Amino acid sequence: MSDSAPAPGTDPLSQAVAAGYAFEGPALELGGLMLDAEHLTDVHIKIPLGMLNRHGLVAGATGTGKTKTLQLLAEQLSAHGVPVFAADLKGDLSGLSQPGQGGDKVVARAASVGQTWTPSAAPCEFYALGALPGGAGTPVRVTMTSFGPTLLAKVLGLNDTQESSLGLVFHYADQAGLALLDLADLRAVISYLVSEEGKADLKGLGGLSPATAGVLLRELIAFSDAGADSFFGEPEFDTTDLLRTTADGRGVISLMELPNLQDRPAVFSTFLMWLLADLFHDLPEVGDTDQPTLVFFFDEAHLLFADASKAFLASVAQTVRLIRSKGVGVFFVTQSPTDVPDDVLAQLGSRVQHQLRSHTPNDAKALKATVGTYPTSQYADLGAVITSLGIGEAIVTVMDERGAPTPVAWTRLRAPQSLMAAAPAEALQAAVAASPINAKYATALNRESAQEILAKKLDAGASAAEHEQPAEHHVPVPKAPRAPRQKAQKSMVEEVVTSTAFKQVMRTATREIVRGIFGTARRRR
Repeated sequence: MSDSAPAPGTDPLSQAVAAGYAFEGPALELGGLMLDAEHLTDVHIKIPLGMLNRHGLVAGATGTGKTKTLQLLAEQLSAHGVPVFAADLKGDLSGLSQPGQGGDKVVARAASVGQTWTPSAAPCEFYALGALPGGAGTPVRVTMTSFGPTLLAKVLGLNDTQESSLGLVFHYADQAGLALLDLADLRAVISYLVSEEGKADLKGLGGLSPATAGVLLRELIAFSDAGADSFFGEPEFDTTDLLRTTADGRGVISLMELPNLQDRPAVFSTFLMWLLADLFHDLPEVGDTDQPTLVFFFDEAHLLFADASKAFLASVAQTVRLIRSKGVGVFFVTQSPTDVPDDVLAQLGSRVQHQLRSHTPNDAKALKATVGTYPTSQYADLGAVITSLGIGEAIVTVMDERGAPTPVAWTRLRAPQSLMAAAPAEALQAAVAASPINAKYATALNRESAQEILAKKLDAGASAAEHEQPAEHHVPVPKAPRAPRQKAQKSMVEEVVTSTAFKQVMRTATREIVRGIFGTARRRR
């Protein structure tokens, strides 16, 4: 490839793109404009820092450079003082914590796009999902009460009736003083309600049938088998710990190490949805600011959407749409834009598209759909350009400072200045051990909760039954003639629990629990 650049402004493409990316405020540098596979210009392609809360997409086939693009963006955001969160399923983002290793190729690439390349590390914090085996990081947990019936129902794919019943179970636990800390607690409450001892309480709920309770138990067991047990418990993670900066003003990059979760998307999507929802409800409204409060990168985003219910997808779309006003930007990283639902894709203002392959009819369909999502391009055949992109090249369009899309730009991307590989295991372990955040969350708490309270209650009932004296023997007395049968009168309790007014109160109470879960009042600090 020739790196010789034509004189600035001598061709229409360079003129149009240069004008489109001439931003006044601070911006992240992506790379240099390419006219074609052989000619690189001196036009710089950038993303305005203040527009990153308009969300974005980094897409491309395996091995085309998506993770390096994520790394490039994350380390620049950190340098600008913006905290970053990234879900790291493969572990290769841990290299952000180590200075990069130069070489002739890296130096040459940097020079070709006007980059002064200096090896540097970014401040990183490593987290792991609960206590999953292989997780190298501070454990992140959430209590079942905080997670709440609404999100849990969406993750489990429950229908409306089952979701309403689950809400009643949470309401019962709240009223009975039964703390729901983990999945075992929730299963214990449901099991109690369908037991002989809990029949009266179950009847009082009015809206939970034994059959529905059985469905809930089966779904919770399957969810537990998928590895969700390690996620629920105490101490509960405070999502504001993701908003940290260092003493010298750099944003901390929080990396969630998620080993062996590619085949367990329910656990992965559960965590992401709670984290986003918790931040949305805890963070104040900030509107449009000079830079985002936090930027999320969701690597392997197809795991978030795979096999998700319509209700769950709708919830993701709504959260992504509304969280912008809290200053949070969300970037999805995946193989194809078609991995992302249309309702979410429509909200992603910045696009960095690496090479797509078109070997099958489905690939061709995905390519056509991808081209259709871009603004009008000055490239004769944008689809052909996308399939011919080299490693570390991408088609870029972002939202400019006025909120309008920039011209489509074939871009040679800059090289990350941090290590473009996984950090050594010993370095990662040392960083976790030295972190004050790890001291805050490392040790699991196991205080008395619903499971233990109900177990004591059942044991006390069984003990009392054993000590009951058998009834004295007596001679049968002839029964009096039976009076004409009358319709059984409902007790006052039955009349109340079956009334329309009571059911409305139950629904309102369930909503109040959800608001409490995602509001600041739920935390005890």
